[in-house]
Amino acid sequence: MNIDWAALGQVFGTTLVVTVGMVGLFTLGIVGTSRKTAQEGEAGATAVAAGGSSAVARAGGYACFALCLAAVGYGIFLIVAG
Repeated sequence: MNIDWAALGQVFGTTLVVTVGMVGLFTLGIVGTSRKTAQEGEAGATAVAAGGSSAVARAGGYACFALCLAAVGYGIFLIVAG
């Protein structure tokens, strides 16, 4: 049996980078969509949500979820097409 260690290292490195990236994107999506507006939050939330940043954070969270969904779909496409 002959193992191509360079190819195995490339697969490991790529898998590690993509996994960390996906977990990071999903985490940003959760953080972005969990922001409350000044009307939904407590009295102390007005300083955090001032200037409409909550809507921007929520849109960014949805964009992160969309990127995660696209990456998963691309992975499924690669598996099925192969």
